Amino acid sequence: MPNKRIVVRFEDVSFEYGHTKPILEEVNFSVREGAKITLMGQNGAGKSTIFGLIMGTVKPESGSIHLAHGLTVATAKQVMPREAQDLTVKEFFQNCFDTPSFAKASAGRGRMYDIDPRIDEVLEVVNLKGHEKVHARLIKSFSGGQQARLLLASALIQNPDILLLDEPTNNLDKAGIAHLTKFLVEYEKTVIVISHDAEFLNAFTHGVLYLDVFTRKVEQYVGDYFDVIADIAVRKEKENRKNAQLEKDIQANKDKMNFFAQKGGKMRLVAKKMRTKVEEMEEEKVDVRKEDKTIREFHIPAQKDIVGEILTITSFTRMKNHKQSTQKANIHLKRKGHLLLSGPNGIGKSTLLEAIAKGTLKGAHIASDVTVGYYRQDFSTLNFEDTVFDSLYSIARRHSEQHVRSVAAGFLITGDMVHAKIGDLSEGQKGLVAFARLVLQEPGLLILDEPTNHINFRHIPIIAEALNSYDGAMVLVSHVPEFVAKIRIDQVLDLEK
Repeated sequence: MPNKRIVVRFEDVSFEYGHTKPILEEVNFSVREGAKITLMGQNGAGKSTIFGLIMGTVKPESGSIHLAHGLTVATAKQVMPREAQDLTVKEFFQNCFDTPSFAKASAGRGRMYDIDPRIDEVLEVVNLKGHEKVHARLIKSFSGGQQARLLLASALIQNPDILLLDEPTNNLDKAGIAHLTKFLVEYEKTVIVISHDAEFLNAFTHGVLYLDVFTRKVEQYVGDYFDVIADIAVRKEKENRKNAQLEKDIQANKDKMNFFAQKGGKMRLVAKKMRTKVEEMEEEKVDVRKEDKTIREFHIPAQKDIVGEILTITSFTRMKNHKQSTQKANIHLKRKGHLLLSGPNGIGKSTLLEAIAKGTLKGAHIASDVTVGYYRQDFSTLNFEDTVFDSLYSIARRHSEQHVRSVAAGFLITGDMVHAKIGDLSEGQKGLVAFARLVLQEPGLLILDEPTNHINFRHIPIIAEALNSYDGAMVLVSHVPEFVAKIRIDQVLDLEK
């Protein structure tokens, strides 16, 4: 691979959202043809912004971005755009050929009107086989996991030279992740992937671009995710040792400097020289890498004064083999009752959760006066036009502004982020806001749909512990077995059986 040409190169690239939110500062890195690269960094660091810069949808403040001549670039976004929900599958794929990067690299080819065979090919690749009418189905009729596969297929149908994947395993079940992993292992073109799934990344990536949220620089590493973590740990230890020795030497010289300064006369000149030496040693100190911050341990208070059954499910609907059917159930949740809904993508888990939360499921009953805390995987329970503070304060009940800000800070919601619009946040930051709202809401029934999607892996054990200790009734959907294993589950409703 070292002899292959460079297809992406950033030279001193800087980018900011307004004058108060710098994202990148003089960033330099390159990617060679055929490389499979992981793009790592904390939630909100700017990983998706880098994809936007490569795609040309955003422009740098300074510096230059070079793409090899004539190459096409396509990206699979994290979430299905809201404006795409009312499109048919065919319309959705047709729109893929209107992207700026595709149009620029494929000038003269124009829109593709006869793409039905290609749609069938990419749906086969992403393991989303459908009946003969799938091309006419509306995007919103697909589950979150199926939409994730459509997003991936929308990039593949362009047959790009550079494939950008933003959290591609979100919403995918075990079979979907295995299918995607196999495809990427065999894929011969250039791939850059944003993901917090270490096992998935280590299966196919050759190197890592690490975006440091504090220095706003990109560091380039060879190896997989675990290699990078080990390299960072070794470097940090060396930097700490060097700084500790310098600090010791600095203090010794300060003591001598003060001693000579008090002697007066020619000794003051010696003290002055030593002051200069101390300043030089201060400059030699290394800015030790700040670890990605983790959210504080938190507790979701359960609504008080609830007795008896909180949620009863006697029947539910599911989709299997493209047919809807009604199934009987015998679920009775009281306080501290935790229910896991399981089943493959497309069987109707998210639809079932939504119907329970809205009270529209005929076979489900929520006790009166129960407050429902609903975490949706698409964050549609949040008003994207609200500021973060307004979103939190509106649900805070009797809590003071000081308490709201304290809860927010525990979820790394500080500084200018408090006053940012929800819609301007990264997907991971939206998730943290959603959890902060649950803490302030104090629900009696907690309904969670894929709560680890987009979330930095460092936060996940803390979230699992908070859910494990939740004292209200809870219904959970998650395709991450390691996460579920850390949470007390009292009943399982398998929609496939």
